[in-house]
Order: sequence, then C-alpha cells, then structure tokens
Amino acid sequence: MRATDTLIHARWVVPVEPDNRILDYHSIAIDDGRISAVLPSAEARQSFQPRVNLELDDHCLIPGLINAHTHAAMTLLRGVADDLHLMDWLQNHIWPAEQKWTSEQFVHDGSQLAIAEMLRSGTTCFNDMYFFPEATAKIAASGTIRACVGLILVDFPTTYADSPDAYFTRGLALHDNYRNHPLVKCAFAPHAPYTVSDEPLRRVRMLADELDLPVHMHVHETASEISDSVMQTGQRPLQRLADLGLLSSALTAVHMTHLNDAEIRQLADSGASVVHCPESNLKLASGFCPVQTLIDAGINVALGTDGAASNNDLDMLGEMRTAALLGKAVAADASALPADVALRMATLNGARALGIADETGSLTVGKWADICAVDLGRIETQPLYDPVSQLVYAAGREQVSDVWVAGQHVLKSRELTHLDIKDLLQRARGWQTRISAGDSK
Repeated sequence: MRATDTLIHARWVVPVEPDNRILDYHSIAIDDGRISAVLPSAEARQSFQPRVNLELDDHCLIPGLINAHTHAAMTLLRGVADDLHLMDWLQNHIWPAEQKWTSEQFVHDGSQLAIAEMLRSGTTCFNDMYFFPEATAKIAASGTIRACVGLILVDFPTTYADSPDAYFTRGLALHDNYRNHPLVKCAFAPHAPYTVSDEPLRRVRMLADELDLPVHMHVHETASEISDSVMQTGQRPLQRLADLGLLSSALTAVHMTHLNDAEIRQLADSGASVVHCPESNLKLASGFCPVQTLIDAGINVALGTDGAASNNDLDMLGEMRTAALLGKAVAADASALPADVALRMATLNGARALGIADETGSLTVGKWADICAVDLGRIETQPLYDPVSQLVYAAGREQVSDVWVAGQHVLKSRELTHLDIKDLLQRARGWQTRISAGDSK
C-alpha cells in the first residue's frame, strides 16, 4: 500500500472539470499539499495507507470556492450605511468612514474577520481590493487562505498613500515581497475609471504587461458612471480602457451591469474576464449583468460577493444561488445559468480570472488541495436526487463542515484551526464600539 498524507472518502466528489461530472463514493488523496489521486473509495482503501483518514459519508467534495471580488476589511463597516444609492453610499458614508478609520490595524482585524467568515462558508481563495494590502497578504501567507491581493490605486490621497506615485511604490514593494509565494499573488487594482485618470492607468498597463499581473477593476457598475464618463470624456468607460490598452486577457472587470452588444463582442474578442456580484448589485440597485449572454459569447464569468458593507455577507454558496436565479430572470429563460454553471463560476472560472487555473479551481490531480466539504445529509437538503442542484439551490453555508487550503485542514468539523474566534469577536466588537461612538482614538 502507498503512504499518503491525507485520504478523504466522500459520498460524492464534484471535480468541476470535466463538465457535469459527479463521482459517487470517491476519495481524494493529498500529498505535499496537492491532490495526488481521485479514485473510487473501495480502490482507495486498498491502495493507500493514509496518515490522516477521514470518512464523510453524507458529504459532497467540491473545489474550494473562489470569491473573485472582495473588499475584505470592510467587514468592519458591515451595516453602517444600508439602503442607499451607490454614489450616496460611497461619497457621503463609506469614503468618509474609511478616511477616518482605515489603518493597518483596521485592515488586519477586518481581513481576519472576513477570512474567518469565508473559510466557514467554503471559500479557499479571494481576490481583494483594499487599502493596506500588506496586512491582508500577511494574514493569507500565514497559511489560512489563498489570496490575490490588489495593488490599490486611486487619484486622491487616503490614509494609505498621498499620490498615485505613492500607491505604485507601495504596491510594487508588496509584489516583490510575495513574488513567489505559494498562497499569495498580486494584481493591479485601480479602483474604477471614475477614480483613476489616464496617466496612472497607462502606467498600470505598462507594469501589468511587464510583470505579467492581472488588472482588477470596477467597470460599468451603474448607468450614471457611463453617462458621466460620456459627458466628461466623450467615451463610455470600456472604450476608454480599450484606448488605454487595458482591455485585454489580463483585465478582470467587476460588475459590468450596463453593456451593449458591441461591448459584449469587444469583451469576447479581448479575452477579458467579468466578475458578477449579483447580491451587491441588487442591494445597490446598480443594474443587471447579462450573464448568460456573456457566457454565450464565450466570456469567462466568475463570481464575487463584493464587500460586506454592500452585500452584507461573504457567502459564496448564497451568491451562487442568487446568481442562478437572477440569471434566469434577466435572460427570461428558466434554462439559463444552470446549477453546474453557477458552481463553475464560483470555482474554475474564478481561478481563470485570477490566472491560477493551473493551480486551483478544480479537483484535478496535481493541483493544490483546495477543497470544501458540504454535508448534504441534513434535513434541509433531503431527499437528494442531484448533489450539484442541492448545493446551489438548497444548501446553506452552515453545512460546510471541512475546508482544506493547500492540503491544510483549516476548517475541521466547523471549527477553524488557524484563527481564534473569541479573539476575532472581541476585536470586531471593539471596532463596533469605537465606530458607533465616533471615537477617533
């Protein structure tokens, strides 16, 4: 018998690639943090001598979920400004709060809180855009989660940097520190076309090409963003980005709720990815991303939650359900965005958007063992005819029992193994007290 680090036996394994494959009574072997075998459980028991053996009789194993758009530290602003239009929410509430409160400690505590929430709901990788990304990268690098950390850029000064040059200096230093890290990678993260001017965007394009980094950016989030751009520049935002050389396979465009047919063809030709954030778009009444039309055009569409201040959770299982239901309504077609497509958006498509599909996003031999186990034996998901359908349309995040990141068992029987929940709650409540009281100390 062959020795192996970990052997997980499950009722179902859904590898995501190839499409529509559900493996009954299968097992996954893990060695040195990577998947070394996916095979029938009866064969696995005869072939392997594991150091750790786990029996999950009622569970479905899926790739760890990939949250392709977050502002992780904004968990500390969850619920401070609800039921407002986007620009009112941003300009009159969120940006002033960030200017007052955002610091390295704020981002550290908020990111840890977010990571705990994400792990407990099956997310093993997130694509972040926020200030003090050094703090977020440090937490991820400690072994808790995989992260693509955004090198944030806006035109205006913040508590993090006072000019575009300062943003670039700090961002490039962060990239150098994590250039070869197994869990942390970087992407350029210019906030949006309306907050970053042409010259910094040209520099982003040049450096992204030189360093082979993705570009993560809010684009076409609202109708007013587009009309304002036309008024100020004579162009719709996507065309402006194209003219600046940013519309390419490196671009991950978030939201994309207002698109015409020509822009969809332009996106498809460029190879850019789109990140759909259905719950945030619904809450802010931003518009509807035409997801099925994008998929039909051959565009890679991933899934994200956005930040907890505009969602208000980081629950990718819930986001899959909303995406599938909303996708049908927007397409006026009940067959649009079926369950298996929603799962792919939340896993492999996210990995493709981040440029890490060779490393994660599916349960494939040789990839990192980023795995989520969902207990489908609960009353809420019975009877069960199709595990993927139950995952998307019926299961809740409380049914996520176990999570592995690069083979590390980071959630074990609903208990986090790398983070102290009591300490996280204490710090979160401390921030709540300070922010509620307006304490500036």
